[in-house]
Amino acid sequence: METMRVDNRGVRRVVIAGGGTAGWIAAAALVKQLGPLLDITLVESEDIGTVGVGESTIPTSRTFHNFLGIDEQAFMRATQASFKLGISFENWGRAGERYIHSFGTIGRASTWMGDFHHLWLHARERGLADPLGDYCFELRAADAERFATGKDARINYAYHLDAGRYARFLRELSEPAGVRRVEGKIERVEQNAETGFVEALVLESGVRIEGDLFLDCTGFRGLLIEQALQTGYDDWTQWLPTDSAIAVQTASVGPAVPYTRAIAHEAGWRWRIPLQHRVGNGIVYARDCLSDDAARAKLLADVEGEVLTEPRVIRYQTGARRKVWNKNVVALGLSSGFVEPLESTSIHLMKIAITRLIQLFPFDGIDDALVARFNAMSRRESEGVRDFIILHYHLNQRNEPLWRRCREMQLPDTLAERIALFRQDAQAYQASEDLFRVDSWVQVMLGQNLEPRAFHRMGRMISDANLTRALKDIRTDVASRVAKLPVHQDFLNRYCAVA
Repeated sequence: METMRVDNRGVRRVVIAGGGTAGWIAAAALVKQLGPLLDITLVESEDIGTVGVGESTIPTSRTFHNFLGIDEQAFMRATQASFKLGISFENWGRAGERYIHSFGTIGRASTWMGDFHHLWLHARERGLADPLGDYCFELRAADAERFATGKDARINYAYHLDAGRYARFLRELSEPAGVRRVEGKIERVEQNAETGFVEALVLESGVRIEGDLFLDCTGFRGLLIEQALQTGYDDWTQWLPTDSAIAVQTASVGPAVPYTRAIAHEAGWRWRIPLQHRVGNGIVYARDCLSDDAARAKLLADVEGEVLTEPRVIRYQTGARRKVWNKNVVALGLSSGFVEPLESTSIHLMKIAITRLIQLFPFDGIDDALVARFNAMSRRESEGVRDFIILHYHLNQRNEPLWRRCREMQLPDTLAERIALFRQDAQAYQASEDLFRVDSWVQVMLGQNLEPRAFHRMGRMISDANLTRALKDIRTDVASRVAKLPVHQDFLNRYCAVA
């Protein structure tokens, strides 16, 4: 069927509703890549706070920073960032157990026939293998709390950062490059009576901001995408049962480690994110299993160091907007949906969305084929992230009501098929729009005790002696490289500490 151009006007005036991390990520990317072609205005109010607990990232942030020409050391000083090699999952399988989901590749590069973990499973069956983590450089570096990077460094990493400072850092890049910031609260959204397209934002001051394309960065409120356009929201609470978080900052009491900690408790989990100047802490929970008062008490009992901020309660509903792009509004960040913070995907989803918008930018007008393509890609990606997060909750052996419920729940078909494939044949894969690689799926599945019944038998084509030698070479190489790294905190002090 032939598609229609639903807006024949060219798009030059881009209005970003809301600042914070999402707004300034969008502004920085648009002005850097399309600045001469666009008129970019960002509207925000100093009186409206941001959620701002997205302080942990994944390695795609480095690619995005290269895309913007950001100097790493300047960024890290400005945001008081530390390095991140993965996430330490504690008590997720059974109480007392721990594994690391690292950003590294396990073993040597996989062959066309099968991935490294099939060889490892064969070797383990023969009594020839050491723990899987011994064959991953980033995982062992994280465990040893060591890190270094540089021009020729072969290490895959991300960052822990101060989200508020990050937004200010991006603002300081964006405004001199041509982004116009307008201070004020949005009082109402003006729409075309016939098409429903947004035509302008009217501020409390009476100032009217017209635009051709509007980016909704207003957080959970979804001021444009939902309150104005009534786009609709798909609720994922049936699979992701937590609905609340409490965040608090504490003073550092020891060296910063190069990983995030995600520690499961009876009704959810809590995080610990080490920055240069402080530690970000939080507790995620389901209110039908843990009250706000009990969650707050639990969080404060578990933190280390002086409490620097008043604990802040955040309510959310896991799910996704039915359309991320509706008419001439594109939702970014929390206005587009929220999975939950477990695998630090929120900032990535903002960045991939604005990158995709730049690729598909509607210079000559908005048409339904373009919008459909953008929405389809966004939905597949968000559902892939959703499935990966559900995996952690489902693969548990805990006895509390929330965890039993997660273990027994009916899964999305896409995830049920992945689990069945791994359980039966140890097969894992990364589809075209999947964020997480095979190594990530394998680390979490094995880390939470999903043991495959069978695996590819390519290992039988290698003698025990040769397999032992090959695995020893990999393990020795990993151990040798890790031993040469400085302690993470020492490297931070040299590389990017604020004078």
